[in-house]
Amino acid sequence: MTNWRKRQRLEAIIADNKPDRVPVALWRHWPGDDQDAGALAAAHLKWQQDYDWDLLKVGPASSYSVVDWGVRDEWVGHIEGVRQYTHRPIQGPEDWAKLEPLDPSQGALATQIEALRLIGAQIGADTPFIATVFSPLSQAKHLADNPVMLSHLRAHPDLFQQGLEVITESTIRFIEAAKTAGISGIYYAVQHARYPLMSWDEFTGWGRPYDLHILETVQDLWLNILHVHSDEIMFDAVANYPVQIVNWHDRETGLSLRRGLEKIQGAASGGVDHWTLHQESPDKMLEEVKDALAQTNGRRLLLGTGCVSMVTTPLRNIRALREAV
Repeated sequence: MTNWRKRQRLEAIIADNKPDRVPVALWRHWPGDDQDAGALAAAHLKWQQDYDWDLLKVGPASSYSVVDWGVRDEWVGHIEGVRQYTHRPIQGPEDWAKLEPLDPSQGALATQIEALRLIGAQIGADTPFIATVFSPLSQAKHLADNPVMLSHLRAHPDLFQQGLEVITESTIRFIEAAKTAGISGIYYAVQHARYPLMSWDEFTGWGRPYDLHILETVQDLWLNILHVHSDEIMFDAVANYPVQIVNWHDRETGLSLRRGLEKIQGAASGGVDHWTLHQESPDKMLEEVKDALAQTNGRRLLLGTGCVSMVTTPLRNIRALREAV
């Protein structure tokens, strides 16, 4: 087959067919730009124009889904582009019961929907783009910080459950609104399937059921990516989530691409450590690319990093990764 389109290439790796080449994509945060719909859309469109990725993962501020509940944050220069939280509205356990579902046509959620709409209107039919969605536990962490959230989960489960159900409802409302912008899927970020943050029973009781409920709502989309964040992950707790691609820190967790692919359906995303990509020279990164291609025999792989690339990553390294395929 000649003149493969991006969707064909991605569908090939998902179905364990041999593509014309391994698809590749990087994503990152956009500090400052992520506070304005037009600026965020423009940043992504330029990113895609410069590198012609096989998919565009839209990267909002991690706080976008919780700002309208009273979170305040700012960017203070972190090289990952993440923001520092200066106020979290959940202080006592009773605060979870005060949350009400958000309207995706208002506030920060509406800003993100508008960015997606602008991207969808300009990106072109050949490039799939996906929206970032944080799991309910991740959003709860943003609202309260992990130590407070976990203490409430353990000591006041009824109140915490009320909050988690509201967060889940708001997330589903956002996804349905995002579909109208033409997204091909979501990038679903799970940050609590890991030790020693939670036990297996805690995650499978408080994380997995809500994750699956949300993922049910995107089964009409064809390109959903699960991101399993950090190291010491409970990979087996999420390996059978109904998604097309799974992204994890394969260079940092000790769970290689080869071993991960034995546990999941569809394809894997990764192969390169984002810190290796961030080095002065692309040489070590290209060694990881070669190893990733060898592990997978060029099948079932979306080449990229296990997490976001840094905002200070040398551009020649990004070009070298793109040109490697």
